[in-house]
Amino acid sequence: MKKEDEGDGMSKELTQEQRLDYLVEEFKADSVEYKDLEIPKDEEGKRRVLRSLMNIRMPKKMPDDVMTVQDEYLKERAADKGIVELSGIPVIRDVISIWQGDITRLAVDAIVNAANSQMLGCFVPMHTCIDNCIHTFAGIRLREECNRKMNELRIRYGKDYEQPTAVPMLTDAYNLPAKKVIHIVGPIVRYKLTPALEKDLADCYRNTLDMCRENDLKSVAFCCISTGVFRFPNKRAAEIAVDTVGKWLAEHDGQMERVIFNVFKDDDRDIYKELLS
Repeated sequence: MKKEDEGDGMSKELTQEQRLDYLVEEFKADSVEYKDLEIPKDEEGKRRVLRSLMNIRMPKKMPDDVMTVQDEYLKERAADKGIVELSGIPVIRDVISIWQGDITRLAVDAIVNAANSQMLGCFVPMHTCIDNCIHTFAGIRLREECNRKMNELRIRYGKDYEQPTAVPMLTDAYNLPAKKVIHIVGPIVRYKLTPALEKDLADCYRNTLDMCRENDLKSVAFCCISTGVFRFPNKRAAEIAVDTVGKWLAEHDGQMERVIFNVFKDDDRDIYKELLS
């Protein structure tokens, strides 16, 4: 590994392949359980190992040189995936847009993460949930920041504190194109949908927009909060999202420059298009 002058960290002259090899070895050495893991020879296999080791890692400090290489690696990964600017997303109604794809590509002021009450991200290796994706491509300092904030809240509210439903948490976005991440716990539909659960979901959107206004964040991309494993029916969730965001925008004219409903599935795209047509 070629280094810059002492104290300056790893050289930016490293290729992306060299960064990947270096990070796999460093994260493997950092893991007690997987320090002897056999590493695949192919690039995709190495990427999967690195992501998995990042996913399962508890929040703690890593040497600065490793963080420098991680940041350079993830910045280039973001560029390779393609960064999507606001100018490339058409407006559907007022300042509202629909965009289908990977939310970690969006260069907006804030993206919304569907978090769990522990607020530390998804620990399941290679899981496809949005929580996992955001933490993976932001890098491990995002989990560290979430952990610091949760520890501060536990000092205030007790050691068993968990983040309540619909209470947003703001963090930096680190290596994501977005400036900030707003983490929010959506309601879980355990048995049947109730008015209380519908109100909780509406509060997720309203409170997130309030946080944007309070922090001068002018563009935000919402994921489909509480759908998927939280089992909120997709169509009803979209109806609540569109209605709540529309009312908030009417009450706070000019406060937001863009609100994006980010969808991944074709069915969700079609639902939002119908509601906003």
